[in-house]
Amino acid sequence: MDENNDRGWNPYLAGALTGIVSTLSLWVSGKYFGASTTFVRTAGMIEKSIDPERVGTMAYFIKEAPKIDWQWMFVLGVFFGSLIASTTSGSFHWKALPDMWQARFGPSRSRRALAAVVGGIIAMFGARLADGCPSGHGLSGTMQMAISGFIALACFFLGGMLVARLLYGGGGKQ
Repeated sequence: MDENNDRGWNPYLAGALTGIVSTLSLWVSGKYFGASTTFVRTAGMIEKSIDPERVGTMAYFIKEAPKIDWQWMFVLGVFFGSLIASTTSGSFHWKALPDMWQARFGPSRSRRALAAVVGGIIAMFGARLADGCPSGHGLSGTMQMAISGFIALACFFLGGMLVARLLYGGGGKQ
């Protein structure tokens, strides 16, 4: 698909709907958005099926029990919501990685996949190190008018722009 012919939702509409859903989440369940803990809990559930005694003694999993909870269902809802949005807008298509990645990392699928996995590991490590992810610190933090949320959000944008510049060098639009 041509990236200039994107038929996806208007980002302002998506942002407004995210704000409404976030407000409803707080109002109905008393919970702010967050996602990164879900991945760790899922890893704990998988490990628990192999070695339950080990998981039962780990300090992190004593604090954050590996279970399906509201946040786990939230992440599942993000997946299905994205699927519904992309199919209804006609922008859904199967694609392992964007064309931009192929231009940057070459035709090797394994090299591009390795770059994506390493990036995901770094992002998850940072999220766990900070005890939260961009949605937790950025979206939920700013909803609470927390200074730390605004600082985190500014750092996410700056970090994202820096890494994008390093990886893509302006995306060929010079």
